[in-house]
Formats: sequence, structure tokens, C-alpha cells
Amino acid sequence: MTVQIGDSIPQCSIQATTGLVFEPSSFLGKKLVLYFYPKDATPGCTVEAGNFRDTIDEFTKANAVIVGVSRDSLKSHENFKSKHELPFELVADVDEVLCSIFEVMKMKNMYGKQVRGLDRSTFLFDSKGILRHEWRGIKVPGHVEDVLKTVVAMS
Repeated sequence: MTVQIGDSIPQCSIQATTGLVFEPSSFLGKKLVLYFYPKDATPGCTVEAGNFRDTIDEFTKANAVIVGVSRDSLKSHENFKSKHELPFELVADVDEVLCSIFEVMKMKNMYGKQVRGLDRSTFLFDSKGILRHEWRGIKVPGHVEDVLKTVVAMS
């Protein structure tokens, strides 16, 4: 099942940082920015997480919650979150449950070889849990600002 614009996010329970369990229904009443990134502590992913961190107050004022998702382990996420002082939770989607729901896995070229990897993507849900906007295959520069503008426009 793939989530498309206008759909509700399917229910699931996946371990996240700070001992929490990610359950989409717990975000009803707030906008949810669910961003998928390839790997903790890599250059692009660190910049993207830092951009979300640095604009967290603006997202909060717009009644939005940010949640990051990758296939990294919970331990890797905890280290990444702590080292970069990330004020939002990271979901350890090691079984690719969310990756499958959002179809963010694809074949990529890495050093001349085809490898299966996570396609950097962001999904914006309204306060009723309905998908309103998606960004797929994004580049880091300017992305968080674009997401923030879209979130604020939904207010």
C-alpha cells in the first residue's frame, strides 16, 4: 500500500529515539513533517538534519512536528541525535515498514555500481493526518526552507 496525496497515513508502530514508539495517530492535531534520509552522519544527511534543527522554532509556531526516518539502527540514531543536538525524534525503520509504505527505496549508482538505497524524500501531513504535499528525490540546499514555507501556508 502506497500513501498518495489525500490519503491518511497508515497506522504502524516503530521504535524511535528517546525510547518512544512512532505511531502516526499520536500526531493528530498537529502537522507532521516526515522526512526520509539515507544514512546517519553522512554529509548531506547531517546538513539536512541541522537545517530542520535550526528552524524547529518556526515549525513549532506553525503547529508542526518533525520526524526523521532512515534504516539506521536505534543506537546509530541516538548517537546522531545527541551529537547534532537534534530536537526531534528519529525513527529506526530497520525493517523498511515506512520505506515500503512511502516507496522511497530505489536503485542508485554508487561508485559505478547499482545499489538499493533510500531516496531522500519528505511528506507533509495536515493536522487530520492527511497527506497534503510530498517532495521526492530532493536536494538538500533550500529544501527545509521550501517545506517550512509550505507548512506555514497551511496555517
